[in-house]
Amino acid sequence: MSSSMADSSSSLVAVALFLSLFFCANATAKFDQLFQPYWAPDHFSFDGDAVNMKLDNFSGAGFSSKSKYMFGKVNIQIKLVEGDSAGTVTAFYMSSDGPKHHEFDFEFLGNTTGEPYVVQTNVYVNGVGNREQRLNLWFDPTKDFHTYSILWNQRQVVFLVDETPIRVHTNLEHKGIPFPKDQAMGVYSSIWNADDWATQGGRVKTDWKHAPFVASYRAFEIDGCECPVTIADSDNAKRCANSGGWWDQPVLSELNVHQSHQLIWVRANHMIYDYCSDTGRFPSVPAECEHHRH
Repeated sequence: MSSSMADSSSSLVAVALFLSLFFCANATAKFDQLFQPYWAPDHFSFDGDAVNMKLDNFSGAGFSSKSKYMFGKVNIQIKLVEGDSAGTVTAFYMSSDGPKHHEFDFEFLGNTTGEPYVVQTNVYVNGVGNREQRLNLWFDPTKDFHTYSILWNQRQVVFLVDETPIRVHTNLEHKGIPFPKDQAMGVYSSIWNADDWATQGGRVKTDWKHAPFVASYRAFEIDGCECPVTIADSDNAKRCANSGGWWDQPVLSELNVHQSHQLIWVRANHMIYDYCSDTGRFPSVPAECEHHRH
């Protein structure tokens, strides 16, 4: 083999390794391999490889992962509530337990027919949230399935939509700012009525004539450090932090140049609210906002 062919082959192997690391090419699991209903199991239905979860005027619904994880990536494809979804919230999130819990939230805020869906993200650290960002999606999320992902490692938390990063929460412990890396998290989704705040600040209420409101899910993937409930969080944290998992590869310690440009585009063209800029709520800029590059 010539040296040029060898170099080309090495480059292809490196590219393939990077893609397998970032996109977590695990086989898609069936719902009941990874998840179980925790709220209103009678509000679930199954259609081939899709799981449907409904909200009506009796109840919402929710499911949770059977295991908890520390670091890794979660992907779920969701098709959101069609038509007039004002007042409804469909959530996909990771969360630990207790008053000092950590949490990473996707919340999809319904709207009246023809208006864009709003996606709200939030990060809780040690039980403290109030880190909301909102954006309008650049596509209609009710017409087809789209992939929503959370990538979590010791350096950053990345929220992605169809592999486009929409938010990064960076580890700034060196600045004295806590970072969520010591508690195992479950993966959850739910749909519920939140018409006291979800749509236009609560001015538009849920129109129950359009019920049931249905969100559909498929292509469930969790690739992370699984944490047995019989092991203490502190021991799980040590094990997962030192496991040499793919999520701690240097290539995933920050966004690459292309991803950084994608995030800049999202923020410039689709962001409609950022807590870092809300001087009414925060007269003093939150500490992490002073240091985050995005």
